[in-house]
Amino acid sequence: MTRLNSVRLLLSASVALAAIAAVPAMAQTAPTPTTAEPEAVAESSDIVVTARRRAETLLNVPIAVTAFSADRLEKTGVVDLTDIQNVTPNTTLKDARGTNSTLAAFIRGVGQQDPVPGFEAGIGIYLDDVYLNRPQAAVLDVYEVDRIEVLRGPQGTLYGRNTIGGAVKYVTKRLADVPEASFKASYGSFNQADGIISLSTPVGPLFKIGVSGARLTRDGFGRNTNLNIDNYNKDVWAGRGTIEFASPDGRMSLRLTGDYTEDKSNARNGSRLITSLASATPVQSNPFDTRAGLNSPRQNIQAGGLSLVATGELSDHLTLKSISAFRKDRSFTPIDFDALPAVDVDVPAVYRNEQTSQEFQLAYKSDKLNGLVGFYYLGAKASTGFDVLLSTTLPNFDAYTAGDVRTETSSIFGDFTYDFTPQWSLSLGGRYTWDQRESYIFKASYFGVTSEFGGNPTLVGAPSTNFRGTANFKRFTPRASLSFKPTADHLFYASYSEGFKGGGFDPRGSGTSAPDVNQDGVRSYQEIYNYLLFKPEVVKSYEVGWKGALFDKRLTFALDGFYSDYSNVQVPGSVGCIIGGVQSFCGITTNAAKATIKGVELESNAILARDFAGAGSNVTLAGTLGYISAKYKTFIGPTGTDVANVRVFQNTPDWTLSGTLGATLPAGPGKVNASTTVSYRSLTHQFETASPFLDQPGYALWDAHLTYTFGKGRYSIGVHAKNITDKHYKTSGYQYIRTDLAGNPINLANVAVPNGPYVPTLGKEGIATAFYGNPRQVFGTITAKF
Repeated sequence: MTRLNSVRLLLSASVALAAIAAVPAMAQTAPTPTTAEPEAVAESSDIVVTARRRAETLLNVPIAVTAFSADRLEKTGVVDLTDIQNVTPNTTLKDARGTNSTLAAFIRGVGQQDPVPGFEAGIGIYLDDVYLNRPQAAVLDVYEVDRIEVLRGPQGTLYGRNTIGGAVKYVTKRLADVPEASFKASYGSFNQADGIISLSTPVGPLFKIGVSGARLTRDGFGRNTNLNIDNYNKDVWAGRGTIEFASPDGRMSLRLTGDYTEDKSNARNGSRLITSLASATPVQSNPFDTRAGLNSPRQNIQAGGLSLVATGELSDHLTLKSISAFRKDRSFTPIDFDALPAVDVDVPAVYRNEQTSQEFQLAYKSDKLNGLVGFYYLGAKASTGFDVLLSTTLPNFDAYTAGDVRTETSSIFGDFTYDFTPQWSLSLGGRYTWDQRESYIFKASYFGVTSEFGGNPTLVGAPSTNFRGTANFKRFTPRASLSFKPTADHLFYASYSEGFKGGGFDPRGSGTSAPDVNQDGVRSYQEIYNYLLFKPEVVKSYEVGWKGALFDKRLTFALDGFYSDYSNVQVPGSVGCIIGGVQSFCGITTNAAKATIKGVELESNAILARDFAGAGSNVTLAGTLGYISAKYKTFIGPTGTDVANVRVFQNTPDWTLSGTLGATLPAGPGKVNASTTVSYRSLTHQFETASPFLDQPGYALWDAHLTYTFGKGRYSIGVHAKNITDKHYKTSGYQYIRTDLAGNPINLANVAVPNGPYVPTLGKEGIATAFYGNPRQVFGTITAKF
């Protein structure tokens, strides 16, 4: 059976099962509580989440999870998914280097730095229960959201795709029972001008429909002084449409959702950190400025999808849920590594992704036993094609790479919790996953850009790589958790879980780099296969935690400690290489690494004063703390040498802290909410090798927010200030300069020096280019709900 036929069968089955579920549901006369996910209700232990696929308060969930309600997101001026990293322990969510909307996510030291196909993301991103298989277009803008949940540690026994490091769930709002309209407008620094409008209404007694749209714009934080265009600007259109159906007794529901986003922002280009070696072009004073010359193809990202969620209560104890989805995105991205007008290392690139997924969940609930069993299927294809235009060999020389990866994965999973007594509970779960990866990798040299970027190139010699391969991976991953609840306000738990991330083939790897094991002068298919193949990762994670509330819930907290054994760590990267006697560009993946990760996380919220200025007034102090020690035990580099002592974890600062002081006061017909947050992240390494160019020393950010809500919560006016001290901090970058094992740059005399002249490993200008986090921004918002 072909994949297309399999997908059609699964989609048809989901609709059929929903119809079957509706039969007993319609026959019932006495309604029972719905299993629909409720709204988050408060910023305390009372917030309701569905981390275990049933509605529970944070205080009762034996999992490390941070939740953000819609109210909190609005009052703190959150614009997109990356904004929440500063108040989430041991978490990094950022724009991948050189992009506006590709997500690089790390939780507890696990993640994916490079967004090329062939590598599964270490962190699962979910949009309304649908797993996003690729990081392109995953920097989700926050509009019409119900809540965002960040789950830390391996996931997979309760829903969706197996993820080795954690999951981020973006949950959109359910439609209202009455006609409703809402509008939000923002304006601020750099001519930020955002508009969001939403409309919904019931249609008869059983259906509701809703639409929402967003227009998000901003001038650049800097300028491309060569092309005379904005750099770091924003130009986004987004929309979402929803149809909901519910049976009269509430025991069956359908939700069909479609969304589409187009990002036409200018290509985001970095700022050089060193004087160029060949042209002696100096460093620019504004870190958001660039001199990049590549602007073809024009950056354009289009992404969208459809999902159908069908839920039916088969009985008072059993609920069947089906989640069917299709998603597709395409990203044209010009990447100018050297950030100069010169065509030194210029990379026109395109990414294309498509996925179809189907999930079934059968949930059981009773007084003592609760849990579910499920099945998940994903069929996905991801491809990339990119030119690397180099000036070191001959004019107009192009090192071209194309990679195409097809993924077929299916799994069965289950997780059940048994309450022995009101105090003691045991959860046991497991997942069995089958992954298949089919890859095509092509590398060749040309004169001129390739046809997908509008060129008519001339092939230089024979292709250096023309590889097709298939690999299969399977693994059982268990989970166990023991909970003790001595009182209604305290929960202690201990858990063990395993995470698994499948292997594959490096889509940028070079077959000519494969070792000639037989020393016969010919690299066999098997030698190339073994060289390009990387193995699955495995994490074995132990965690203990304490969630509690004291002083009539005036103080709530969640404290956990964890320890993980991490093996076969996949570290994708890219290097300058020599193919056929000329410089080229090659991918290289390190897989021979083992590590241990341990740490502590604390989240707390204290009500310092309550009803001191009338009913509803309060002063609160919230804090988060994350500490992590991630160390490689072994790290076998390409030369076969163990270099673990000079290798570090990417995007994993030892310390992440935040403190938020907030106050709510009655004011005339409404109330004022004010808050200020200071967050801190310690030294952050961008790559597995320490870099004096790109490593970001510890830094603090200061934000403040003021909102006035009136008209029974229907109207609000807000002012938000972010990065008030205008701190410049690096979030990512590129480095292609020869270094020693410890990452220190070396000059022509092979001596480590702070200011070159350095030895470039790709191109001739020397590449040390950085991207920065947002500067100071101040903007106002107006919202209205009718």
